[in-house]
Amino acid sequence: MTQKTTTPFRIATLIFVKNKEGKHLLLKRTKAPNFGLWSPIGGKLDTASGESPFECAVRETAEETGFEIEDKDLHLFAYVSEKNYEGVNHWLLFLFNCLKAIPHLPDTHEEGHFGFFSDEDIKSHVEVPTSDKSILWPIYWQHHQKFVGLKMDCTAGQPTDLSGMHIETRMG
Repeated sequence: MTQKTTTPFRIATLIFVKNKEGKHLLLKRTKAPNFGLWSPIGGKLDTASGESPFECAVRETAEETGFEIEDKDLHLFAYVSEKNYEGVNHWLLFLFNCLKAIPHLPDTHEEGHFGFFSDEDIKSHVEVPTSDKSILWPIYWQHHQKFVGLKMDCTAGQPTDLSGMHIETRMG
């Protein structure tokens, strides 16, 4: 009988926050995943306490930026299921659009420092993870007021599998 190996499954949130000028708040990461690259804020759910994705997004926003938000300030616009990301983990990501503008650039955090960037900055020269540039940011730009479900197979040598993409228009 062959032994089946398991890849750890991680559940996390990403929160897309803007300032009053419409520029995106990004964190230049000093830790993996995405070390040295600019990413939206976020973090892993506390599954041991039964934390929900909304609770995680509110907590992570406060922890990383000092910016206090509530559930009503968030719109869940996507989930992304990534199989074999960087050959290490499977990820289930919940993507949130923060509807409340952050008033100022946060102080440096243990996970990195912050910057504000326009859409054009992100499209042209900001160093973001490859999958963020090709998939997550386009999903944000096209669907941040709707809802998108996406699955991707990130196994090395495999084409990205977008066959599970499902789009719904937000009601209400």
